[in-house]
Amino acid sequence: MQLKPLAHKSMAPNTMKITCFIEYKIDPFKLEQFAQYAENWGDIIPAYGGELLGYFLTHEGTNDTAYGLISFDSLAHYERYRDKLKTEAAGKANFQLAKQGEFILSEKRSFLKPIAKTYQRAAETKL
Repeated sequence: MQLKPLAHKSMAPNTMKITCFIEYKIDPFKLEQFAQYAENWGDIIPAYGGELLGYFLTHEGTNDTAYGLISFDSLAHYERYRDKLKTEAAGKANFQLAKQGEFILSEKRSFLKPIAKTYQRAAETKL
């Protein structure tokens, strides 16, 4: 039996976004400083053209990891956004906050594309 490709109703192939997945290694004794940094991005990212999916601290488990997810229409849009972050006052100030606070030990970025049929699926049953 051959499987046919399925189209997802809410996403046509030409409208799929890319998501920048940022993994932070943070100082576990400076979680509040990181949270402030993330909250600052909550205003800055949408204003500069990113679709902020959110910043996340670990609820339970590893206490030195955090994540940020931001979507863009394309890598070209991401590059324009990054240029703006580096030159506009609010973006520069938040980068400076991180540098002075030394709460981010390292960060990694990956660019993800959704598999349409799996994207934003709501629960069908309440547990």
